[in-house]
Amino acid sequence: MRRGTLALLFLLQFWLVVSAFADELRPAYLSIRETSPDEFSVLWKIPALGDKRLGLYLQLPDVCVPKAEPVRVIENAAYSERWTAICNGGLRGRSIAIDGLRSTATDALARIECRDGSVEIARLTPEMPHFVVAGVQSGWEVAWTYFLLGVDHILSGYDHLLFVFALILLINDFWMLTKTITAFTLAHSITLAGASLGYFSLPQQPVEATIALSIAFVASELIKQRPGERRLSESYPWVVAFAFGLLHGFGFAGALKETGLPQTDVPVALLTFNLGVEAGQLLFVASVWIAFLVVRRAITLPVAPARLAAAYVIGAVSMLWFVARISSFGAGA
Repeated sequence: MRRGTLALLFLLQFWLVVSAFADELRPAYLSIRETSPDEFSVLWKIPALGDKRLGLYLQLPDVCVPKAEPVRVIENAAYSERWTAICNGGLRGRSIAIDGLRSTATDALARIECRDGSVEIARLTPEMPHFVVAGVQSGWEVAWTYFLLGVDHILSGYDHLLFVFALILLINDFWMLTKTITAFTLAHSITLAGASLGYFSLPQQPVEATIALSIAFVASELIKQRPGERRLSESYPWVVAFAFGLLHGFGFAGALKETGLPQTDVPVALLTFNLGVEAGQLLFVASVWIAFLVVRRAITLPVAPARLAAAYVIGAVSMLWFVARISSFGAGA
């Protein structure tokens, strides 16, 4: 029972951290498009919950002045401002900063589009909350930015990670787990690409709520495990992973749409964002396996009580997410 208690306390602590920072971890997005010489269309979007927004504030260069008051809107869990700025001499060689980013755990993606069609992508972090507009950026630099964005998104996407963690607990065989994770990867790659390119879509809020239910389903399968019995989820876990992976892909696509795809480099951005998601997912799976090996060597008590305690906590957390996401339907719309 000691292992079960330790697992329960660990996961409860995990949930408290998630509850405190989940909304803050969504990235902010800045889009600046040059519409005429020294004139720029600005979109600034940051996470919001109801009528409360994250305390991030855009700092444009001193040469930039608004042409009119910004249009402010809160919808789809995001606060956005749109306005036109006049920047004498343009933006190249000048610094753009996000005030308040240092005191958060989130990132911001900035996209600068010039009239000549060149696009610059920059990722701002609490450690580096500003950047100097270069005006010229290679395809590899764009790809690397979106790769890091994908890694960040999966490692801060606690619902996706909790689903993968539940699968790891459900499957004891390494090769079956490999096939299951591969099926999950293929499935969410399909819907991520299709939804990002506009071939099909689902409303984001119901998708997020159903993702929470997918975690609860795997948790219930864990609780129903019996020695000598093989449920469908244990015999063919890759089928379950593929089916729910299609759903999770819509969640990834929603995040990518929020940050924006550069129109001149859609294939590169989409591919490298997905590769970043996969790299982060593999890093998580490897970390969990290493942690399991360390715990098994340090503690020799039976695994079953810890797995059962973890299943109950995972189920409780996922249902809390489900209720919270259902109650937020229409908030800010």
